[in-house]
Amino acid sequence: MNGIQSNGFLPIIAQAIAEMEETHGEFSSIDEVNLAELGRRTGLSRSKLRRLKRSGFCEKLHGLKGQKKEHILDGYSSVLDALLKSGVSNSKVCLERLQAIGFTGSQSTVKRYIAAHKHLIPAKRQLVAPQGNRGRRYVTKPGEAYQMNWGFADVLDYNSQTYRVACFAMICHHCGQRYIEFFPNARQENLFIGMIHAFQYMGVPRFVLTDNMKSVVLHRDLEGHPVWQKDYETFMQALAFGTKLCKPRHPFTKGKVERLVRFVKDNFLADRVFCDLTDLNWQALEWCNKQSGTYRRTVDGAPQKVHETVCGEQLRMVPEDSVRFYLCPERKISFDGFVNYEGRRFGVPYSYPGATARVERSGDLLRIYSADLKVLLATHTVTWSRTDSFCEGQYESLAQPEEFPTAPVQTQILQLPKPSQDLSFAKFDFDKEDQV
Repeated sequence: MNGIQSNGFLPIIAQAIAEMEETHGEFSSIDEVNLAELGRRTGLSRSKLRRLKRSGFCEKLHGLKGQKKEHILDGYSSVLDALLKSGVSNSKVCLERLQAIGFTGSQSTVKRYIAAHKHLIPAKRQLVAPQGNRGRRYVTKPGEAYQMNWGFADVLDYNSQTYRVACFAMICHHCGQRYIEFFPNARQENLFIGMIHAFQYMGVPRFVLTDNMKSVVLHRDLEGHPVWQKDYETFMQALAFGTKLCKPRHPFTKGKVERLVRFVKDNFLADRVFCDLTDLNWQALEWCNKQSGTYRRTVDGAPQKVHETVCGEQLRMVPEDSVRFYLCPERKISFDGFVNYEGRRFGVPYSYPGATARVERSGDLLRIYSADLKVLLATHTVTWSRTDSFCEGQYESLAQPEEFPTAPVQTQILQLPKPSQDLSFAKFDFDKEDQV
């Protein structure tokens, strides 16, 4: 077999065949090669040598070599890159966004991709140096205490305008059952509405732990006791619960709700898209139900089940009659017959003689009541538009007595068209087309 080194044989086989030809003489064809002796010289198995012999002992490339290997993230990497570039690096949030468009992979796959593409994540500014552990968290009994706080986020609307929304957050200190709701601002009336909705969702505890916000406490007396804001004090008495204040400039005391606010910003609000505030609150409620139904090792179960079975025995129901006035904030009626609520104006019937009215919004439906909540004045559909919303019969005057003829009317007069003007000024007669 002349030119054995140039035939494309595998090097180890070519060397073995050359040694065999030195001993037994040159082979005229490959069929004369003894596979048993070739196997002893090369260490290859008889079956592999037979397979190589069929191909002439030539080294061939693998059939799949050069083909692009498909990956489960193919087709979704651009979406994941866009999330990373926008600062969304939470693997759970990224997985939910990918699953919404048909991704079938696992969270571990997303984690590995994020770890390999950290250069896409914009650098975060470190506002303050970490202060380390400033205290030890305490434990409360089931149904004893909730923690509440406000969080804020900026919204970019479809007109490229930015406005701010406030997120009310409340969490059970024992089991971690949570509730969040978004409002246009963090006024005291929205605090009352958020607390009532949270109590209706989770029950009324013995105490609520909060920081020293203006709508809760005014100041402390000489002995250090809090001087409550009078409306908040009345609200506490109506729902029969107490309030405990945290030490100033010590957010670690209510660490559960502080962590909840950060979790909402990193998990729920990350890359969130919504139509209006009602849609955002519906999504927030679904998110709370999903998170509360997830197993937590710290409470040995799902917070929702633990809250219903353990904490529920110590909680109380919300007295509906006592909170109705808080769910319907009072508004002054303007001179042109509108009330202002959540930055929008809604019409009130002209026949209503009062100077104030009470407004209640439930989803996309807004109801306007009299000051004593006894009469429903008007109902509006909240479109979240900046234009004024008129009610039916808003400017209709009060019913007045009117006289009618008691006998048939026989007197008749004639009306003529308007006299023609000078021809030189006819081109300025803009009412001519209406008369034709």
